Amino acid sequence: MKNLKKIIKNKIVLSVLAMTIFLSTTAFRNDFFEIAKQIEIFTTLFKELNMSYVDETNPGDLMDTAIKSMLSDLDPYTNFLNEQDVEAARINNTGDYIGIGAKVKTLKDKLVIIEPYKDYPADEAGLKAGDEIIKVGNTLVESYKEDSGDLLKGSPGTTIDVTYVRQGERKTATIKRAEVEIDAVPHFSMIDNKTGYIVLSRFNNKASSQTNYAVRDLKAQGAERLILDLRGNPGGLLHEAVNVVNIFVPKGQLVVETKSKVKKFNRTYYTQKEPLDTEIPLVVLINGTSASASEIVSGTLQDLDRAVIVGSRSYGKGLVQRPKQLTYGTQIKITISRYYTPSGRCIQALDYWNRDEDGKAVRVKQENYNEFKTKNGRKVFDGGGVLPDEIMDITKNSAITNVLINDDFVFNFATNYYYNHNITDFNNFKITDSDFLDFKQYLVANGFSFETKTEKSLAKVIEIAKEEELADDIQNDYSTLLTNLNLAKVNAIDENKQQIKALLTDEIVKRYVYREGLYNYYTSHNPEIKKASEILKNPTTYFNYLR
Repeated sequence: MKNLKKIIKNKIVLSVLAMTIFLSTTAFRNDFFEIAKQIEIFTTLFKELNMSYVDETNPGDLMDTAIKSMLSDLDPYTNFLNEQDVEAARINNTGDYIGIGAKVKTLKDKLVIIEPYKDYPADEAGLKAGDEIIKVGNTLVESYKEDSGDLLKGSPGTTIDVTYVRQGERKTATIKRAEVEIDAVPHFSMIDNKTGYIVLSRFNNKASSQTNYAVRDLKAQGAERLILDLRGNPGGLLHEAVNVVNIFVPKGQLVVETKSKVKKFNRTYYTQKEPLDTEIPLVVLINGTSASASEIVSGTLQDLDRAVIVGSRSYGKGLVQRPKQLTYGTQIKITISRYYTPSGRCIQALDYWNRDEDGKAVRVKQENYNEFKTKNGRKVFDGGGVLPDEIMDITKNSAITNVLINDDFVFNFATNYYYNHNITDFNNFKITDSDFLDFKQYLVANGFSFETKTEKSLAKVIEIAKEEELADDIQNDYSTLLTNLNLAKVNAIDENKQQIKALLTDEIVKRYVYREGLYNYYTSHNPEIKKASEILKNPTTYFNYLR
């Protein structure tokens, strides 16, 4: 009888357990069936395509394209890496890449030196920004079918001959490769007897230690207030962002939390060390290219009312990726979670899951932002990057300035300017109105144009009108709209004059005195730094921002 009760009890336990498992997995069954169904469809299609297509196919290439096309519908950070991609990523991520010490842009027929780093191989070989490398060793760049940037890679101590074009003249140089290690903090200095200035340009594994060193050094020089410059910082290592925050906030403070569909990927990151200084007044500078880890630092310091944020809205990358090993040496880097600052906000700006008619991700609309509160009860919002406490319009790129930058008009004009002007006094250097007029003439001579969203929409309207045989009725109005739009684009150059002059100034100064000299120039000329200094010099003003 006792055994019978035990058997019945075990059956009941097993039945309850089975029901629990069934109920807990039912939600997954539909997904599992749908996944299995789609895999079977794709397998059948892939087999028939490779067996029956009229020409020879390459199954590997077809699959590579299919996978990458599928992932492109998600977000730009979720990527498939085939075996070759994995090896390239390994080289880049572990620092095995030994290069020439320059920022290089790869084009179809040339490698353009964007910025040589001072005292590194390219600089020592005499290469300058704007030089166009057309031949590496005996290999023409235009005929190289792989990534031509690989031609510059090699072991430290080895040499490579390059042929390049400078202002229409062919030249040659021999570059001796060396290990390139770019500082996370390329500059720090006192901008007056009580204000320290620190540039944090990337979040590599030295970001927090170099920032810590800079803070200590500046305080030893008499700094009683600090400016931390994160403009243009694209991010990097999350734990380094936490450690940078830790310099200014106590141990045990929540910095960032990641939330995922899969609970095991959820993480909370707290400060782990004793801080360096929790009281020193701090201003953080950001702009539209401050992203990811930069936004964690600026967003967290804002949420904790530990710093005043100055500049323009940050990029808005609130997604976290993790690499996953697949079969046959392949890999996927997949977006697994979103990150949230201490107030609970996620600053992701682009909605990759609701795209416009052109298939491009749309920005989260301001009316869809959610309100959160800082430690002191100030209002902050999600959905659009970190919004500064003091917004400076000059730091926000307009549509036209983005085109001028992305299409290299600013860069190329600065190159020509450098070779046609001999500047020695940089303390008083500025772009004159005459220089700005030269720039506008340069744009005209070089076919400057850009298509606005308005133009695209108008083109679609006239196309539909032609299909409906209504084009004749609206042609005059359409032509008038285009004329006015083109006039508006011309006027936009003048309307953005101050910002364009600032961009030209930065690029030109850098040509003469490298990035280090540009930071020195900033300390006495840059409007964001001037505003930050004004805020810090007046304690009442500073604390009013944080109340």
